[in-house]
Amino acid sequence: MPTSTSPLGLLLDVDGPIASPVTRTIATPSIVSDLVLLAAAGVPIAFITGRSAAFIRDEVVAALLKAGLPSGGRLYGVCEKGAVWFPITQAGMGDVVVDDSVALPTELVDDIRTLVAENFADTMFFDESKQAMISVEQRTDVDHASYAAAQPAFNDAAFAVMVKHGLGVRHGDRKVPDTDGRIPFRLDPTIISTDIESVTLDKDHGAERALAFFAESGPLPTVWRSVGDSRSDYLMADHLHAAGYDVAHVDVRPSDGVLERPYPVIVMGEEIHDEAGASFLDYWVEKLGLRS
Repeated sequence: MPTSTSPLGLLLDVDGPIASPVTRTIATPSIVSDLVLLAAAGVPIAFITGRSAAFIRDEVVAALLKAGLPSGGRLYGVCEKGAVWFPITQAGMGDVVVDDSVALPTELVDDIRTLVAENFADTMFFDESKQAMISVEQRTDVDHASYAAAQPAFNDAAFAVMVKHGLGVRHGDRKVPDTDGRIPFRLDPTIISTDIESVTLDKDHGAERALAFFAESGPLPTVWRSVGDSRSDYLMADHLHAAGYDVAHVDVRPSDGVLERPYPVIVMGEEIHDEAGASFLDYWVEKLGLRS
């Protein structure tokens, strides 16, 4: 495995550019094979996601191992937007570290689980795999319109539960501080879920942790690409740009609005989600001459 500086580094969101937001699996086989080729070439690859470590283990790492992930690759996972992290090797997922300082109180977790079971189980489910945050996600057997219609009511109810617990929380323009005047938590709705999380967690936090990990194993590339499907994913590129790297961000869901940034923002023509992610990876595999 090469130990010299790679010509490229990648920070990848998972839902959208890698896993289909419809099936919640890697539905495009070339994504896996291209990731293996890039890893074999020494490209540092970090999966920076709101997903749980269990999801990455089952849906991403398992696929990479089956496709022949080589030894010596520089792969890393940062889950739950920076609250959970682990290395990825030919042996699979390494030791998982959880930042308990940002975890939500157990009593709140239990009450949100009950809220879902008693009032919203027809459209969504409580993600039991999360270790520091809460995620309530659209059921895969429910059409998106039905979920989208129910999501605002869940958000309002979850917000009320947090206020009842005395937790400082914000959701959009709504803010209720705790008894110390702080707002340590937020509700963050996405197209397929609502996350309840510490305000200290976000994709720039994950990017910082990934770069620190890669720096321990050798020189860092000067050229980086981040890829994501939400506006918060731009924070990965924001961190890279502020740190002085040559960076561009690939937006695989530009219909939400392409943000103005001091670095290039790339869209993959008319392709979106994992189709765009697959085309992006294919471009770099070809550009680096990795396909035999």
